[in-house]
Amino acid sequence: MKKLLGAILLSLLSLPVAAQEVRPCDDLASVDAIGEPWANHTQIFAGNRVRLVVIDTLEPAAAAFQLIILSPPFDEVGGRQCMMVGSSGTLGFGDMTLEGLSSSYDPSKGLTWGIKVKTYNAATGGFDDKVLRVTLNQSSGQISAAY
Repeated sequence: MKKLLGAILLSLLSLPVAAQEVRPCDDLASVDAIGEPWANHTQIFAGNRVRLVVIDTLEPAAAAFQLIILSPPFDEVGGRQCMMVGSSGTLGFGDMTLEGLSSSYDPSKGLTWGIKVKTYNAATGGFDDKVLRVTLNQSSGQISAAY
């Protein structure tokens, strides 16, 4: 177990400091990864067309939290796109909460959220508090994320 934790921490050390990645949902986007109570880990926007969901994949413990965004554009049978926001590859954040979530809408950019996250700090061995800014353009489906 110590070797596994060491390997995970070493892989986290090699991550770029400001890397946030938006990718299509994968096997990690599982309903059993939504924390309880669900009401604290999911919110809806834009007339129920957009849903944010925080998932906890449990491992690696220092990067287990990711954001799932279900949003337009819709496919031919009415399904929404499913995208995930993590730190890099399949890694997420040390913590993430929708508590205190900020949101705004700019017609030229789209919906923007400020989501509280914790990122692993290799220098201190602890976590830094950051606000992840995620923007969704519902027309194009484009999602961007940055601190």
